[in-house]
Amino acid sequence: MDRFEVHYTPKHGSWLNIAEIEINVLSRQCLARRIPDRETLTREVRAWQDQRNADTKPVDWRFTADDARIKLKSLYPSIQ
Repeated sequence: MDRFEVHYTPKHGSWLNIAEIEINVLSRQCLARRIPDRETLTREVRAWQDQRNADTKPVDWRFTADDARIKLKSLYPSIQ
């Protein structure tokens, strides 16, 4: 039991999926332009992060488990 470490994972998706979504939003909303130096980058990302955290919008999962079962059917063996 000492070898295991338990981490919270979201109900409808993995933390990695959520991180990828947030990085995509960051790149579209904040980084889609030339930023002259590291200090400006840090300041811009911090401002974006503060605004994003204040909004607290949930992730809108559009690819449901039922969709996955249909789309990924060929990857899973059928039980007969």
